[in-house]
Order: sequence, then structure tokens, then C-alpha cells
Amino acid sequence: MSDGSGGERYQVVVNHEDQYSIWALSRPVPPGWRPEGYSGSREECLEHIDAVWTDLRPASVR
Repeated sequence: MSDGSGGERYQVVVNHEDQYSIWALSRPVPPGWRPEGYSGSREECLEHIDAVWTDLRPASVR
């Protein structure tokens, strides 16, 4: 299992419920998700998500 420090690059993705995740840039984005516009190391992407995803409720219940 990779800890994300091996140079792998990630992108932040978001789904129709405004839920965030990270996805390896080397892989196609899965159905139901779209690139959010931010990419970097695993840690950088997770920090970005922490900063922008302040309301963790799905959009359908907000």
C-alpha cells in the first residue's frame, strides 16, 4: 500500500452531492465524479479539501 509519498500526483474530485475526494491523475475520473480543479500531492489535496469542504452534509440534505 502506498502512503502517497512516492511522487504520485492526485486531483481533487467532486460528485453531484458536492462531496469531495482525491483521485490519482494517472487514472480516469470515475463516473459520477468531476475534477474540481486542484491537483498536487496526496497531502496537498487533502489539505485543500479540508479548507474548502466545510459543510460535510450532502447537497441533497442541505
